[in-house]
Amino acid sequence: MHKKNIFVLSGLALALGIAALVSPFASKDPDGLDRVAQDLKFEEKAIEEPATKQLPFSQIFEEYSIKAVPNEKVSTALAGITGTLVVFGLAWGVGKLTVRKSEPK
Repeated sequence: MHKKNIFVLSGLALALGIAALVSPFASKDPDGLDRVAQDLKFEEKAIEEPATKQLPFSQIFEEYSIKAVPNEKVSTALAGITGTLVVFGLAWGVGKLTVRKSEPK
């Protein structure tokens, strides 16, 4: 196995470990726009049924968890792992599409 592959797989393993072990301990407090909406008192203006609820993945995921898993910490860890794998896959795919192979000399 090439050193580059070992480096990439080690990085992926580290990211998956962090996603699995740290994500269940994320704060339950509102984040980002939710917090600003509460602070500035415009949260009631949010759309009741946003367009994202109509996408296929909304049947699987709820906020930062997986609907089918009853244990909240396990559900959050699995969602973190899934998100990490999706981002890795997208980055790897874009990299494969955009980087030209150098011809051997």
